[in-house]
Amino acid sequence: MPPSDPLDMRNYRIDRLPKREKTSLERWLALITPFAAVGAFVCFGYLVRLPFLQSIDVTQLVSNSAKNAFQKLGPEAFARSNHLMLGIFVAGILLWATDAIPNYLTSLILIVALVLTKVLPEKEAYAQLGHEVMWLNIMSFVLASMLVSTGVAKRFALWFILRFGRKPSYIFLSFLVINLLLSALVSATTAKAAILLPIFMVIAAIYGARGGKNRNNFGRSIVLQNLFQNCVGAGAFMTGSAANLLAVAIISGATGEKIFYADWLVAMLPVTLVILLAGFVLATKVFFPLSPEERRPQVAGGMERLREEYRSLGPVTGREVRAVILLTAILGMWATDRFHGISATAVAFLGGIVALLPGIGIVKWNDVDIPWHLMLFSAGAYALGAGLAVTDLPSILVNAFFDHLGVREGTPYWLLYLLLTSVMLFSALLFQSKTMRAMIFVPLAIGTASRFGYPIVSLALPVAFLIEHVYVLPFNSKPALLLYETDHYSLGEAFRFGFTMLVVTWIVTLIASETWFRFLGITPHGVFGFF
Repeated sequence: MPPSDPLDMRNYRIDRLPKREKTSLERWLALITPFAAVGAFVCFGYLVRLPFLQSIDVTQLVSNSAKNAFQKLGPEAFARSNHLMLGIFVAGILLWATDAIPNYLTSLILIVALVLTKVLPEKEAYAQLGHEVMWLNIMSFVLASMLVSTGVAKRFALWFILRFGRKPSYIFLSFLVINLLLSALVSATTAKAAILLPIFMVIAAIYGARGGKNRNNFGRSIVLQNLFQNCVGAGAFMTGSAANLLAVAIISGATGEKIFYADWLVAMLPVTLVILLAGFVLATKVFFPLSPEERRPQVAGGMERLREEYRSLGPVTGREVRAVILLTAILGMWATDRFHGISATAVAFLGGIVALLPGIGIVKWNDVDIPWHLMLFSAGAYALGAGLAVTDLPSILVNAFFDHLGVREGTPYWLLYLLLTSVMLFSALLFQSKTMRAMIFVPLAIGTASRFGYPIVSLALPVAFLIEHVYVLPFNSKPALLLYETDHYSLGEAFRFGFTMLVVTWIVTLIASETWFRFLGITPHGVFGFF
């Protein structure tokens, strides 16, 4: 049901969003999926014996933990562990994809399943809640809460929209800039969505988009573009999300060479800008063109309500100034990590401590909003990733797939590049977590590079650059799930726009690999060697 006052921002807080009613197909899938998940687990875990899991070659295993497990368990028990892991993985994907049960509950089930089947030791399974990137998430939510409680993020976003958003196209471009700037400061994409959602929902209402039966192309465009900009903007910065940092840690561990914040920024900021602008053009010109009526505000004095909201913030406060100074310092320390060597998580820790200091701090603990259900969901994804690492199931599956295709030694670099980047990019359609994709596909790229004798960075880093493309379907990421609840677009509309942007991103990445990444030395000879 639309809010009684569609221009009241308080109606668009996350906890006040109306619960979207499931379609008949979703209700049917929710009903049968738990049984399908149990069936898949039993089938792959206990009944079916896949040939490529019966003759695992230890020399082709990528992860050291898998090699150790193979030596400890022996071939037969290691193969059984892989079957169980495959069953748990398929069951988890089914439950996450259909949202048959809450995603945090699926995570809890996965964690205990990994323990009971002995795929993972209890200590390792439960320890995922204390993973380095989990702490980065927690500290990021502390800093995001500081932005919200001081009102500085809202002040900046409102000022930017009122200053530059005189036309619908300017409004969309304004949110592109705002999302990109927030990505530099906030490592949690969900927190960014929570900050901006009330603002773009009010603007959608001003232009006659109320969601549900009152959808229009302005509402579709502003919500889906914000989702796209939120996710893709995070790809421009190494600290844009915890998954980026995880991928960097994995690659650095494999190569023994550190990847710095500035390295990632120089490589990805121009590419991200191109992809974001392509999304803006396709959304406004192809997928959701505005009719003359949709180009005009439908609520008299609507923009004036935004001005009233801006004026109600009053003069800039000392807390806001301290928040800006602290965030600038954090960003500065992230950008100069090459010189001081302090990790991004440790920098976020320092920032969180300063923000919470009694007396001189900026935010109180009671004002900190940490969505623990998302933390539990992430812990489940990390546990699943740990299970995949200890069994090396991804590399075993891909090796079997490569062997089936006849991809062996001597395979040209361009073919491997196309395979790995396409699998990484389009796997976003199936996966619930970009962290999980990073934990699966970045090691896979490392293993492939090692097997075929190519520089690890030339395959692993371009794959890592594609982590953030998780906007096609609601279950692909937490912001996608959150914004789908606004009921401003259908699954089909999100899929058509999102899938097109995946294809565009792949093309842009290939062009960048042939030119910009080659110039930077990431892909020393390009992909196809055209230049």
